[in-house]
Amino acid sequence: MAVAAALLLPPASALAQTTLDERILEIREQSRFVPDKALVALQKLQPELHAAPSYTRAEFLNQMSATRMRLGQNDVALEAAEQVIAFGKSLHDDAIIAKGMLAKTYVLFAQAEVEAAHRLAFDAEKLALTTNDTQLKVQATITAGQSYAEQGNFPSALVELQRAVDIAREPGGDALSLVAALNALTKLHVQMKEFENASETLEELLSETEKLKSPGRMSMAKNSEYALAIDSGQPQRALRALLQSLDIERKLGAERMVGITLVNLSDSYLKAHDYARAAQYAQESLRSTRQTGDKSVEATGYLNLGQAYIGMGRLAEGKQQYERGIKRYEQENNKPDLQAALREYGEALERAGDMGGAVSAYHRERAISNELFEKRRQQAVLELQEKYETEKKQRQIELLSRENQVKGAEIDNRRLQQRVWWLLALVFALAAAVVGLLYRKVRHANAQLEVKNLELKAQSTLDPLTSLYNRRHFQDFMRSMNTLDKGSDDIVGALFLLDVDHFKHINDNYGHAAGDAVLKMIAENLRVALRETDMIVRWGGEEFLAFLPAIPRHGVDEVARRILLGISSQSLKYQEHEISVNVSVGFSPFPLMPDGVPLAWERAVNLVDMALYLAKAHGRNRAYGVRGFENFDLTSMEAIEQDLELAWRAGFVDLSVVLGGDPGNHPTTPTEHNNVVSIKQAGQKNGH
Repeated sequence: MAVAAALLLPPASALAQTTLDERILEIREQSRFVPDKALVALQKLQPELHAAPSYTRAEFLNQMSATRMRLGQNDVALEAAEQVIAFGKSLHDDAIIAKGMLAKTYVLFAQAEVEAAHRLAFDAEKLALTTNDTQLKVQATITAGQSYAEQGNFPSALVELQRAVDIAREPGGDALSLVAALNALTKLHVQMKEFENASETLEELLSETEKLKSPGRMSMAKNSEYALAIDSGQPQRALRALLQSLDIERKLGAERMVGITLVNLSDSYLKAHDYARAAQYAQESLRSTRQTGDKSVEATGYLNLGQAYIGMGRLAEGKQQYERGIKRYEQENNKPDLQAALREYGEALERAGDMGGAVSAYHRERAISNELFEKRRQQAVLELQEKYETEKKQRQIELLSRENQVKGAEIDNRRLQQRVWWLLALVFALAAAVVGLLYRKVRHANAQLEVKNLELKAQSTLDPLTSLYNRRHFQDFMRSMNTLDKGSDDIVGALFLLDVDHFKHINDNYGHAAGDAVLKMIAENLRVALRETDMIVRWGGEEFLAFLPAIPRHGVDEVARRILLGISSQSLKYQEHEISVNVSVGFSPFPLMPDGVPLAWERAVNLVDMALYLAKAHGRNRAYGVRGFENFDLTSMEAIEQDLELAWRAGFVDLSVVLGGDPGNHPTTPTEHNNVVSIKQAGQKNGH
């Protein structure tokens, strides 16, 4: 594709024939791609500003803030954004104030002050939507949608970005606003694995971008095409889109965009397991981003370089680079991207044979997964409470209205008493009827209120997707147990913690709706495999916990086998696909008794969690159980909790393995019976 000069400023003779507003608009586009040249152009316009209208001066300051921010001069950019806000307040102009708030939002994000940036983005959108500036409304709505996406709230993000597209199509909208909204919506569909919707939106995006004759905007659209192609299994199309984008950007001199595209090229070769080329492009991206000061892209470059080194066997170097990238992600508090990065980190380390490092990465990833899951659960409860409070207030209003009617009737009654004594008996009868009716209404309202209270209590203890108990209910239940029953030699309690194997692949390949269907299927299988008296809990995103209050000690391993085979023997028919699912399990009798003293339930769950990750690291589709402890006088619980595998190898922990597999094939050998293997000592572990 030929590269037009759409982003280069017109010659001086042409500038003389354009208005100051038009020239600032041209510089605004230039600033996105070559901010160093845009800054020079803005500075040349400064002498003309003293006679310019207020809105023009505000837009100049706004673009100065954006350009300084893109050059990494965040302090100067923040000062300019504050000037826009102050200027707008002095004029009582909400549109100017909202522009300044958005400019400040972008600077805060560049400084990794993400929570403050999100709050300001939502406030800016509320204000912008009260104005008549269509372009501003589109920009503010896109920013709010992207903020929701960064928080992992994809449903709200989708509503916002679809609204931005609709606003851009309204009278007063422009082609640039529509392209920006379509680009953001395409990326969100890709994040949500809605590839069909993403393809439709991308097709319109490319068509509208072609009309603009803007190389920079076409490069942005090609990067979105790459994201869709690489995630939907079209590697050749993805590589072609990136190389086209890189060619455009280098001709433009758009160094910031070059850095982004180089990172994406590195990612593309990582997915093809071409680690040498992945490392080459990651190093090029780091050289580019060091020039531009783009910390977010630089962080992704470190992640890709680390993953490439790990794939090449340079484990120590790879881990060092990967941790540098993760540190920036943590500063930005971008939970969905950080979760994905840690999951990829664990998978890379697992492929490299670093099981301890992989387990650590999976633990970090799962902590974020649980945090996001808990936030979504809390949001659901808050929405239910809000609905409940609204209904309660409405009932109160109705009751007050009826009371006012009764009081009005009483006043009228007094007046009538003074004039018409003979109607006294009839009026009293009517008042009694009204009071009786009101009493019945109050009783009915109280009964409804009690029902709502019970519904709210039930909702607070159940997971909305699977209808299993939630984590909070289990924690409250365990805390309510005043003493731990030590059980007997024959009858014990038991804890089982299970995690879906390769759950991310299910979401990536079939979408989040398929992932939800898998979780529901597992919940149903657990109800079948366990008893009504057993407590089954949705522990986290794709994790489940089962607490069995009483079970024969010799039957604990059998329950683990039943869980493994009960789930792996089922498959889910979803649309045109048949999805098979396995789980990994950690388990133990409860309470555990190191040195004859019952272990607190929190520590028991933590130990079972460590056993689960041993099952993950040693092949998945299996269960690792903590049976008990040996030679406890030579170690401590703290040492065992620090590294369960090391403690087992040293002979301090008695573990058993239950192997998953074909439910119709249970090998029985001198070392295996019904797929259960005892691995009490380190020397017996080989081969498992």
